Amino acid sequence: MNRAIIDTDILSYYLKGDQVVLKNIENYLDHYEVLEISIITYYEITSGLLAKKAFKQLNVFEEFIAENIITPLSEKSAKISAELYSALRQSGSIIDDIDLLIAGIAIENDLTLVTNNQKHFQRIPGLKIENWKK
Repeated sequence: MNRAIIDTDILSYYLKGDQVVLKNIENYLDHYEVLEISIITYYEITSGLLAKKAFKQLNVFEEFIAENIITPLSEKSAKISAELYSALRQSGSIIDDIDLLIAGIAIENDLTLVTNNQKHFQRIPGLKIENWKK
């Protein structure tokens, strides 16, 4: 089992108590001590909760963060993301910048991206993906 980075959609399911996602995360934690999310996912979850003024949920999320790892965006992962953007744009298969940044972080750190958005992310060469919603 490869180390994984949790995409925003899977983290949302986890925070909502989705049983399938909870079971898969439990299985993962049997092998690794903590979960990892990208700084981009941190931004997406935090901005969404702040916009909804969901302060109780934000506190729960902050408690989650305190026990897990936020993987940063580095110059190298930004360059990987830019190269992916260029290749996808040239092939006419553009993906949102935020998702490309998450993919760049995953690729740089040799992490499997755990997402329910396989159709979207499977177009990214060199990115390993798994779906823990299934």
